[in-house]
Amino acid sequence: MNNTQMTYFKEEDVLYLAISEGQEANSVELYPNVTAELNDKDELIGLEILEASTFVRDYILETAQVRLLNLHHAKPLQMNQGMI
Repeated sequence: MNNTQMTYFKEEDVLYLAISEGQEANSVELYPNVTAELNDKDELIGLEILEASTFVRDYILETAQVRLLNLHHAKPLQMNQGMI
């Protein structure tokens, strides 16, 4: 996967991640608007994300909210009085 290439098609708002070279033989919808492209050996060769700007924005916001909630519920660090 070292040769992964990312291409964004602005007018269509499509993000394509090319994982490896090869002809697409099959595809599987992983999530709404996210499709995995497979070769004839069912190996992942690419990912296509439709409405990419919305997908990326929502993913980042959801991830940030989850992490902030986890931080909020975590025990606060106790500072030693001698550390200040």
